[in-house]
Amino acid sequence: MAQPRVIIVGAGPSGVRCAQTLVAAGLRPIVIDENRRDGGQIYRRQPDNFTRPYAKLYGTVAASAQALHESFDALRDKIDYWPETLAWNISDKKLNVVKNERTSALPYDALVICSGATDRLMPVKGWQFAGTYSLGASQIALKAQACAIGRQVVFMGTGPLLYLVASQYVKAGAKVAAVLDTSPLMRRVAALPKLLARPKVLIEGLRLVAGLKRAGVPVLTGVTPLEITGSADNGVQGVTVRDGRGKVRSFDCDAVAMGYHLRPETQLADLARCAFRFDQETRQWLPELGEDGRSSVPGVYLAGDGVRVLGADGAEIGGRLAAMAVLKDFHLKVDDEQLQQLRRAQASMDRFRRGLVQAFPWPAKQAAELPDEAIVCRCEAVTAGELRRVVCEMGAQEANRAKAFSRVGMGRCQGRYCANAGAEVIAHAAGVPVELVGRLRGQAPVKPLSLAVREEDQ
Repeated sequence: MAQPRVIIVGAGPSGVRCAQTLVAAGLRPIVIDENRRDGGQIYRRQPDNFTRPYAKLYGTVAASAQALHESFDALRDKIDYWPETLAWNISDKKLNVVKNERTSALPYDALVICSGATDRLMPVKGWQFAGTYSLGASQIALKAQACAIGRQVVFMGTGPLLYLVASQYVKAGAKVAAVLDTSPLMRRVAALPKLLARPKVLIEGLRLVAGLKRAGVPVLTGVTPLEITGSADNGVQGVTVRDGRGKVRSFDCDAVAMGYHLRPETQLADLARCAFRFDQETRQWLPELGEDGRSSVPGVYLAGDGVRVLGADGAEIGGRLAAMAVLKDFHLKVDDEQLQQLRRAQASMDRFRRGLVQAFPWPAKQAAELPDEAIVCRCEAVTAGELRRVVCEMGAQEANRAKAFSRVGMGRCQGRYCANAGAEVIAHAAGVPVELVGRLRGQAPVKPLSLAVREEDQ
């Protein structure tokens, strides 16, 4: 029997462990990765000519980053590796990719989508000014370019990544003006029973917060962002919030890093025609997930933060489980004892994930209270007032209809940064639950392609 042709999209934690498991079973998968080097976002490698030590670059996750990089290095001659390659469409059991301005369609027997996650963003008045970045972008600047996003940076949002990136900036010698968390402290106390599913990770998170405070960084919880102050000519100049006691406070800065936990990159799963369901806990649409990463579409598997945000180590387990599902479905040998161990570990991580959702909630109320002049969609400069107008005057209570009338989500990011908040604005204006607003339909290409792209000669 011929070996199945397996394609893995993504060379982050889940993609690397998926490839490693398949190689150990005697397969030679194709690994497609948009980045120049492996590691994904969390373990993004520094350029070849950079020599910063792991401890300084990755902080508390240095050992995990080094282990993943070494594992991938050992796989290089056992896989077909396609770096700097964008997977932009899926049709007829073929993955469409573009590399070096040439596009080609790769047939597959099994497709494992390890697409990772991006920042989940909540608009605030003034976030369109130059100097406003996502947490992920600020992390890329530090890891791949060895620079901070500003001379004095405010970190604003919620979730563990907020504290991790702020700590990495402090460790790198950057000036952190403040860490402003929208989640009330008592939410974390209430979530402790779930967070104790992974006590070591919980303790490490507490250490990050303590380290920031020792460094003299103001750390506020329960804040309500009011405005990023600045101008179109001079960019960001400060941040104004209402603290947990109702007092308005301002912080001078020339850059802001924002993020409200993460949102899975689900566009490829959508193009593969995977079924989605609304997740009440996180207030977003996610692909349906079967046992060990099987999707609703035969031959398509989902792993890592691209389907459920469990963190880097959870993504590694998800990648291994998806690989085992592929092996089982093609009647290849799987270690059942190891499979059961991975399932138990994943269940524990999922309990911890639910604790994080409880401790660091998505601030839906913030979207409902956005002033009319606040921009929701930065790509197309669509304001909250314009979204409310198309709902109230044109009856656009569904996401794609609102998109057609207002252009929200039509820009370069294809709704990655505005869709969640836009749905909340629409739902509040229409007086309906956010799940009834639906989701923006995925369309190819998942990211813009150059006009110079040509089809690969067959």
